[in-house]
Amino acid sequence: MMATKQIWHRSHLNAVELTKREENSLASHLGIVVTEVGNDYLCATIPVDVRTVQPHGRLHGGASVALAETAGSLAANLVLDSATHIAVGLEINANHIRPVKKGLVTATAKAEALGRTTQIWSIRIVDEQDRLVCLSRLTMAVIPVDRK
Repeated sequence: MMATKQIWHRSHLNAVELTKREENSLASHLGIVVTEVGNDYLCATIPVDVRTVQPHGRLHGGASVALAETAGSLAANLVLDSATHIAVGLEINANHIRPVKKGLVTATAKAEALGRTTQIWSIRIVDEQDRLVCLSRLTMAVIPVDRK
């Protein structure tokens, strides 16, 4: 099998450092943790707990979307030279497939298209048994860094 080409702007990425970047943000409040960065994908988890469930005790769809957007947005920005461009969310959709009542769910963000002005990312969220929980697509706008 052929190795996948690295898509990141920087050659060395550390999951712990990427999680630390999210301190004092929604991701941190919800307990989102970056767990792995491969050559062409990024993984992050969110716990199913009092911060992330709806009143029926199931993972809240909004928490799944927050996880998907966090993983996809982090990945989208890692592809770019942060001195000149950033990626910001343009549109996200999500299909919620399976309820989860406990444990961790894991999102894996993979690029579908890396254009000059837009990027499209697919984010698969699975439970601890590797069953599909949510399938999301995130479109990012690539914009120049505001130098003001």
